[in-house]
Amino acid sequence: MSSLAKSKIFALLALGILLYWFVVPAVLTHNVVEMGRQGKAEKISPLTIKAWDFFQKGKYVSPNIPKEDANNLAKMLADDMELNVVTAPIWYVSLEAPNYPKDAFPEGIPVFYHFDGFSGDVHEMNTINHYIGMDPMERGAPYLRMLAPYALIFVAWIFAMFLIYDGRIWNLLMLIPISLPLIFIGFYSYWLYWFGHHMHAWGAFKIKPFTPTVFGDGKVAQFTTHSYPSIGFWLLVAISILSILALAAKRKYQKSEQVA
Repeated sequence: MSSLAKSKIFALLALGILLYWFVVPAVLTHNVVEMGRQGKAEKISPLTIKAWDFFQKGKYVSPNIPKEDANNLAKMLADDMELNVVTAPIWYVSLEAPNYPKDAFPEGIPVFYHFDGFSGDVHEMNTINHYIGMDPMERGAPYLRMLAPYALIFVAWIFAMFLIYDGRIWNLLMLIPISLPLIFIGFYSYWLYWFGHHMHAWGAFKIKPFTPTVFGDGKVAQFTTHSYPSIGFWLLVAISILSILALAAKRKYQKSEQVA
């Protein structure tokens, strides 16, 4: 198999992962959480509802949500349930505390971070954050979350151009999908620092400025925290590796063409 063919296969595999787990659900369900929160359920299209139901399958469902509402956007909207985004979750954070017993919350209070928003027990997490004087999660990266679907489309476009054309510019732009895991960790770490260093005096429990644990287990006041990559992060790693392989194969092909 030629180097060019290998490059296209690697790039197509990476593009497929990006489209299925990130681009398609982000685009088809864009603004669902905000529209539900604003009481605009009637403006959500049937296609969006079907897409949300499909991509929500297999993801975490809060014990606060009735079983008959789980994975059913129409019922969750009708019952005013907390909504979440349905792209692949990239990072996972869980808090354990004595006032959240294991029988009611077997996984603690889990929240999942995505490119375009959050999922999990976001309301419960915001309640805990308020207790220590921390802003609600929605304050974090509002413009980045709003622009995430367009940014993901841009990355998909880079792959398409890389597959079609051989120009040097497309090789350089492939550094963006290669860097996706690092890009996410960079923004995630910054916003954790921002939240921990912008505490408010109205918190019931006063603690010094701190940076929440980015990776591993930690302690905040009376809460035990767990912070680890979720499936979406490993998908980003797969996209990055496949992009490196695609770029290396393309460069090998281009060098062989120059010699010939």
